[in-house]
Order: sequence, then structure tokens, then C-alpha cells
Amino acid sequence: MNQDYIQPNEWSIIEEGFDKEMVKSSESLFSIGNGSMGQRANFEETYTGETFQGSYIGGVYYPDKTRVGWWKNGYPEYFAKVINAPNWIGIDVTINGELLDLNTCTSVKNFRRELNMKEGWYRRSFEASLANGTEIAVVSTRILHMDLDELGIINYQITALNSTADIVFKPYLDGGITNEDSNWDDKFWDTLSVSEENHQAFLRSRTMKTNFDVCTFMQSKVWVNGKEQFPPYRVDKKDLSITLSYPVTVQMGQTASLHKFAGYTVSLNHQPDDLVQAAKNVLQQGVSLGFEQLKEQQAAAWASVWEMADISIKGDVKAQQGIRFNIFQLNQTYSGKDARLNIGPKGFTGEKYGGSTYWDTEAYCIPFYMATKDQEVARNLLTYRYNHLQKAIENAQKLGFTNGAALYPMVTMNGEECHNEWEITFEEIHRNGAIAFAIYNYERYTGDITYIPEKGLEVLIGIARFWAQRATFSKAKQQYVILGVTGPNEYENNVNNNWYTNYFAKWCLEYTASMVKRVQEDFASDYNRIQSKTNISSSETELWKTIGANMYFPYSEEYGVYLQQDGFLDKELIPVSELSRSQRPINQNWSWDRILRSPYIKQADTLQGFYFFENDFSIEQLEKHFDFYEPFTVHESSLSPCVHSIQAAKLDRMEQAYAFYLRTSRLDLDDYNKEVEEGCHITSMAGTWMSIVEGFAGMRVRNNQLHFEPKIPSQWESYGFKINFRGSILKVQFKASGNTFSLEDGDPITIVVQNKEIRVA
Repeated sequence: MNQDYIQPNEWSIIEEGFDKEMVKSSESLFSIGNGSMGQRANFEETYTGETFQGSYIGGVYYPDKTRVGWWKNGYPEYFAKVINAPNWIGIDVTINGELLDLNTCTSVKNFRRELNMKEGWYRRSFEASLANGTEIAVVSTRILHMDLDELGIINYQITALNSTADIVFKPYLDGGITNEDSNWDDKFWDTLSVSEENHQAFLRSRTMKTNFDVCTFMQSKVWVNGKEQFPPYRVDKKDLSITLSYPVTVQMGQTASLHKFAGYTVSLNHQPDDLVQAAKNVLQQGVSLGFEQLKEQQAAAWASVWEMADISIKGDVKAQQGIRFNIFQLNQTYSGKDARLNIGPKGFTGEKYGGSTYWDTEAYCIPFYMATKDQEVARNLLTYRYNHLQKAIENAQKLGFTNGAALYPMVTMNGEECHNEWEITFEEIHRNGAIAFAIYNYERYTGDITYIPEKGLEVLIGIARFWAQRATFSKAKQQYVILGVTGPNEYENNVNNNWYTNYFAKWCLEYTASMVKRVQEDFASDYNRIQSKTNISSSETELWKTIGANMYFPYSEEYGVYLQQDGFLDKELIPVSELSRSQRPINQNWSWDRILRSPYIKQADTLQGFYFFENDFSIEQLEKHFDFYEPFTVHESSLSPCVHSIQAAKLDRMEQAYAFYLRTSRLDLDDYNKEVEEGCHITSMAGTWMSIVEGFAGMRVRNNQLHFEPKIPSQWESYGFKINFRGSILKVQFKASGNTFSLEDGDPITIVVQNKEIRVA
């Protein structure tokens, strides 16, 4: 963990000083995106030190062939990867004949990075001495435009400090890139053509196998001391790249600038034959507006985002910086404009996890998007799964399930399972529960009762059929059991009767049966359509209710708690507090065998179930389970601290809740798990938002009303945020001295604060 690396600031992420050891970590933390594309904060100029190059396009992926030592029936054929796209940020620079490279400069001073979250730009500045004695100052500012989301802009400025400088800017496009995590070192891209006309360059590429067509494009303008220059330029065209060279001379103290306009047009949005023309249209818009006006537009677009999504904290800069970083990254990753896209665990910041869709979206992200955007954004996320229902049925069929049973994938891009670790692919089936819960949660929050009859019920039926077939009746127990699973705690594989999984199965079966009945009674035409497609019957729903009512849950009379799974008490129950810090994180220091035999919990498991189904349990039960399981939890999943923070706040253990909040909000900024160089933990960032809104503020929806049980950490003077609840925009402010609620827009609403109704108009 590195708590001194990022400077505390309410609206910016700031790094000061050049440390080669931190370059890859910074490339993750200073990543930028606009929902359609994103990139790590790689240097524009040549860098021969250790770096992790990464530019990514939303929805464009490659099916990397599965690599396993022992093939098992049902394994997916491929692992879908959001692939490293052609690089458009590159600007090689020579100064007085020498290539600028911070890895070889004789000195680098006043190095500074800033990610300005308020206005949505990334800036890097430094002074460098080259081996030839030339001294320069560089300032580079980069934007991925939120509105013109096919466009990126770079303003690269060089000031000569000690002599006249002959500078050659060499902006380029490079199609010869690879992924860091290719299974077989496959070639992911074919370069179809490379062309240039009138300062504009175009590189046409197509992904292997999936056949996504992409045009990577650029155009540049050169300035000296703010005055545009028109130097002769040279074109260097190769099979996989194109470079345009612009020479310019500046006197000592003068500044030369290159404005590079670049980006991607993609066959997801244009016909392949139209991609170059579409790129020209984007360039025409960008160049005509110019860098400064585009930067102003970017600030306005982010002002609109922050107007609704911001959480303000007074009195604690690190806590404020943490939550804004999380909200910023979520909005960079997913804007809600395109229902074909989803939220990958690393977003646009790295390649780990393939950049695909996990259960994180439904379990953690949907609450954030429901409350901070229009409800259609959350509906799009649900529709994404509805559109994949047939694939989920096919996934279940591959594992031997029948009659329309649906098993949603652990990892996917197009609905097909593409995760190939057997203990996850076949056994982490609780993901089905999160998808069903999201449907329930969406209706509970938005009041939109149309989604279930229109789309949601078909998904619920497929999921319920899966649970009904996956459960086994135990003659010995005279109850239904679920064998051979992995719960949210992935440090336990192939266990029997994981409490969280069993409870979700029970809930899904009973909830789906009730929704079938409701749609039959209240939406007859929808029911008839669904019944003709699924052949759902009352005898089937009665069976579901029987299984749910007779589900087995392991329980310890000695401790008075539900057990995480059968046999948990057979472990050597040594608390985490007795582990040496040198052994942490255990996933980087222990063998998998040792981890599986230990009691240590990667992330909230049983307590995750108490979070989802808190109304089914008393506060005394929560306290007992929290006290039992928290001492064994190592929180080596990014998804864990937020749930523990919410539960600790509910138990009024505010110091513990605050500590967990800091851990989830600054997980990447302080690199708690020593892995940020691989990319940021995007989906868990929505859990950070929940730890404030549902944890400290205690916001819940009950009986169609918003309820609040606000608490405030002692380290804070106040905190506040806005909530879009069924079209009414509620602004809340919490202080130790009292709370304020005001209506910013929409119809008056009645809320419940500490069990008292308040009318807000």
C-alpha cells in the first residue's frame, strides 16, 4: 500500500516526481475514457522503460482460444478479451536530432501528472535534459471528448529552455500492437489499409474472428507561441503504421505546440465502407472547433455529470478525493447511451478479466446508475441480459440442463460463457441470483412495473428453472441441497451448501413464482405470450415453492450463525489479526492448496447475503454474523470492503465503517492489494458509492418510499448528494447538527427519516 504517492486534492489526482517504478501504476490511475473508448495514461513520446500500453474500444473484442491443461465437457471455447486497439496517441519527438525519451534523459525535473476530474482532462508536465545538452519543458494535455465520443485531442507543448531547438513532431498511428495477456500470442488484428491525404491519416483494421472493422484516424496542427505554422510535412507509411513529420524551430523561451485530433470510427456504429468518411466528418468537427473550445465543451459535459452524480464531503480531503475518483471512473467507463455495452471490472484501464461483463454489474453497479441517471440507463443494463437469454439457455444446455433452464455466464461479451477456470465457470452459479435480484431491485427503486411483464419474467423463469434442476433432494436431510459450488468467497471451491448460494436459490424460486402469478393476473396478454414461449404452468411454480420452502441451510448451534458452507467449522479458525503482514495478500504469498484449507474469506459471502436480504434478518442476527465472519475476511477482492462498510454502519460501528470506506474508496489510489498497475477496479467503485448512500446515509426503499437512517463519521463535517428517485431529484445534506432535504426537480415526495415521515416539495 502506498499512501504518499497520490497528492490529496478534492478534484484532481496528482502525482509529483518521476519514479520509473510507478509508471505502470500511474498509467492505470490516470486513465481516461468517455464510455465509447478509453486508454491508459501512456506517454505520447517514446518511452523505453517498463510500460503497459493500452487503448480500448467499447464492445470490440477477440475470442482468445481457451488455454487449459485438462479439457472438461462444458468448457467455453474461448475467453473474450477487450483487446488493445491501434494506438493513436503516439507523438515521437526529436530535439536537435535526439529522440525524447524520459528513460534515457540525463535528468527529469518538476515531473507532474494531473487528472482533473471536475473538467475531464489529463495533463503531464516535466522539464528534461537530453544527452545532447538541450533542456526543454513539456506540457501535454489529453481529452477523450464526452459528447463527440469518437474523438480524442492532445495538446503537446515543448518550450526550449537553454538554446534554440530544432523540433520534429512525429504524430503516428500504429496498428502493430498486441495484448499483454494473449493466451497463445495470437494476432488479434488484420491491418487492411494505411492512407494519408492533406494532413489526415487513416489506418483501417479488422479484428480476427469477430470481424469488427475500425478506422483509426488523426490530423495535426502546429503552433509556435500561439500562432499557427504550416511547415512542410513528410509521410512515412508502413504496412502497420503511418507517421507524419512536422519540423519546426523555436528560439530559447519559445513554445512549439502540436494539436493532435484522433480517435476511432467503428463498424458497431457505421458501415465498414463508410468508416473513413465518418472519420473525416469527426476530424472536420474537431479541427473546426479547435482544442480550447473542445476543452470548454468537455468541462461543460462533466459539469452536467457532476451536477447529479457528485458526493460532497467536508472536512476530509482524502475521503472526498476517493469518492470523486470512483464516480469519475464509473462515468468514464459507462455512460448509459449504448445498450450493447456494459461495465467491465477494469473498464478501459487494463486487460485483466477480459474487460467483459460480470455479476458485478447487477450486484454493485445498477444502484449507482439508477440513482444518478435516468432510469432508462438501468433498464438498458437489464435489457442487456434479456437480449442474452437464449445464450444463457444454451450455456445451461452445455452443462446438461433442460427445459429452458438458463445459466448466465460468469464472464461474457455476447451472452456466451467465456470464463475457463472450472471452479468459476461451472460452480460460481450464484451469479444467476444477482441478475434476478437486479430485476427486483430495479422495480423496487424505479416503480416501473412494466419491465417484468415485457422482458424480466422470461429471464426469471429461465433462472428459476436452473435452480430447480440444480438443487438435489437429500434423503438424509429431507431437504434440498446444492452441491459442488463456489460462493462469492472464491477462496472456497467445490463446496456443498454455500449459504449465500442456497439462500439466493430459495429467494429466486419463490420470487419468480410470485411474479408469474402477478403477471398472469395483471398483464394477461403478456402472460399469454410468455406462456406460449415457455410453457410455464402452475404445477411448475408449485414445485419451485416447495423447493424453496425446504432448502437446507448449514447452521451452527454453538455460534448461533449460518455457516458459510458445510464443513466450515472443520477449519483451523485463526483470525486474520494473527497473520503476519508479510503473508498478505495471501493470494500472492500462499499456494492455492493452503488458501483452500484456510478459513480466510476473500470477500463478503454470508454477509453479502445479509446485505441483499437484510429485511429477512434481525439486527441481532446481523451483529452475530458480522462478529463471526469479519475476523476471517482478508478483503482481497475489491468487492468486499464496501459491503462490510455498509454493514458496520448499520450496526453503528462508525469507526469500522469509516475504515472500510477509506479502503474501498482508495483501493486503487493507495494500491491496497498491490496490483493497480494491472488496471483500476471499476465495478467495485459503485460499491464505494453504496457505502456512503446506503451505509452512512442508510438509504433504503421500503413500501415505495425512500427511507434514511443517516450517520456521519467523526472525521467529517458534513456530506451530501443527490438522488433521482422516480423522476424526483432529491438533494440531501447530512451534518452532526442536523439534516437538510430539498427537492431540486420533479414531483413532491414523502420520505422517511429515522422513522418519521417528511414531505419534501
